[in-house]
Amino acid sequence: MGFSELLEEIGGFGRYQWIHVSVISLPGLLTASQNVLNNFVSGVPTHHCSLPANHSLYNLSHMELMKAFIPLDSTGTRLDRCRRFVEPQWQLLDAISSANISQIQTEGCLDGWTFNRSEFLSTTVSEWELVCSLRPLKQMIQTIYMGGVLTGAIIFGSLSDRFGRRSILTWSYLQLAALGCVSALAPSYTVYCIFRFLYSLTCLLTCLSVEVEWIPTKARTIVGTLSSFSYTFGQLILAGIAYLLRDWRKLQVAVCAPHFLFFALTWSVWCSESARWMVLNGRSDEALQSLHRVARVNGKPEMVNKITREVLDSHMKKEIEMSRSSFTAYDLMRTRGMRRISICLLAVWFATSFAYYGLVMDLQQFGVNIYLMQLIFGAVDIPAKLMALAMLSFLGRRVSQATCLFVAALVIFTNIFIPRDMQTIRTTLACLGKAFTSASFTTVYLYTGELYPTVIRQTGMGFVSTMARIGSMAAPAVLILDEVLPALPGLVYGGAAVVAGCFACFLPETLKAPLPDTVEEVERNWSGKKPAPEGSSPLGGGGASKCGGVVLTEDVPLKELKDVDGAGLHAL
Repeated sequence: MGFSELLEEIGGFGRYQWIHVSVISLPGLLTASQNVLNNFVSGVPTHHCSLPANHSLYNLSHMELMKAFIPLDSTGTRLDRCRRFVEPQWQLLDAISSANISQIQTEGCLDGWTFNRSEFLSTTVSEWELVCSLRPLKQMIQTIYMGGVLTGAIIFGSLSDRFGRRSILTWSYLQLAALGCVSALAPSYTVYCIFRFLYSLTCLLTCLSVEVEWIPTKARTIVGTLSSFSYTFGQLILAGIAYLLRDWRKLQVAVCAPHFLFFALTWSVWCSESARWMVLNGRSDEALQSLHRVARVNGKPEMVNKITREVLDSHMKKEIEMSRSSFTAYDLMRTRGMRRISICLLAVWFATSFAYYGLVMDLQQFGVNIYLMQLIFGAVDIPAKLMALAMLSFLGRRVSQATCLFVAALVIFTNIFIPRDMQTIRTTLACLGKAFTSASFTTVYLYTGELYPTVIRQTGMGFVSTMARIGSMAAPAVLILDEVLPALPGLVYGGAAVVAGCFACFLPETLKAPLPDTVEEVERNWSGKKPAPEGSSPLGGGGASKCGGVVLTEDVPLKELKDVDGAGLHAL
């Protein structure tokens, strides 16, 4: 018997678990918005060069001044955003003028830019004029943020194993709230980037470990699903908040300040430290007290006297023994079967995140109201995740993974050839692409957990999901390539998805297959060769002790997992 069976004895998924999951999931509504916040904080308003200081001397309308001072861009449909005429071209005001505009001398925006405030009152772009030659700096904000998320996952992931899930989660909420609000006061671009990096370090996905380690095995399916939807609803909420608060500083405070409340909630009696973690770190007496309290809240007071230190130790005997096993990332590449799985998963995780953030981090490219686009992109996640679960059950893991990536690539490629004035078609295709990349995230999380053996599953999940962070860092930078060729970003995103889809085809199928516990089982089942005995680590039965959450769906059996590096549904 294991810890999950002990949870069943004290009420299973009872009143305590409902309150616990609610307290832990609530912050996800705003935490999720941080990943796409840059779409609004650094939105690009319509702009053009400011007119010379003496333009008020001319008794002309605004439209006439624009026509005389600002040339049209290469499309001929809107004012150029980065150039103006050196001298006013009064002849252009003549309706029958035949002047050759291409030969008229122009210059950069020497007097700065004028920004349209109908869509955004203020953004980092308009305040620090991150346009034209400084345009890449806007995407750099997102890359820096994602770099902080990756760094924080490594740092805080290790700290949570050492100091406990609850302590690190509590500190994370405080750090995000404080530094997030302070970043709204940033006087310059550099200072804002520094604070954005510092508060992105908070490994808020530690909440998943705190959450699932108090949930019995059979209830973790619905808990994992409902928790993942907090990200979806968080995107919908962000669209509403951003629409109401169109000043970037106010928006920054609005999505960060509530974490002071979440910080206070984590100190409440409804957010307990993981009993499993306490036992594995020599704090069994404290774990026993927590279990007794849960039993009373769940209406099982008679279990208080039945659950003793000896009973707890007997249930945790296997986990304690497994904690003594030591595996490193080297073991993921040491043998033929593990090497094949790891290389393929690295490609799939990278491309999934790369294409996903390539779509969601440039909502303005579709020519639709950005607030409406955010709402649509958030809502499409709901059917996408349901579709993924259906595909996993009926088509299998490998077919589902490859299909999601290939279809996403096809949609991205198709959108390249759709004219920008066909907004409805472009938006529809973008939503389809987002849906399939979201489904790919759901699929690869479940698939990864089934491919890696129990003894190294935690290390494997952290190793391959790191590529998702790297993909999310690279995606904003690729958007800058549209200055070289407008179709280039789409080609890169779609190309990555195609390559990853091909890699997915080489992964073994795991539908209804028993989960491997050791590396030997992986080699025997999926490579046809046994691992070399030289330098082998002891691979006796049992798994990594710090595996936490269990994700189960109908016909989708998974053993205990721990989302160390923000992998899976919450990695979005």
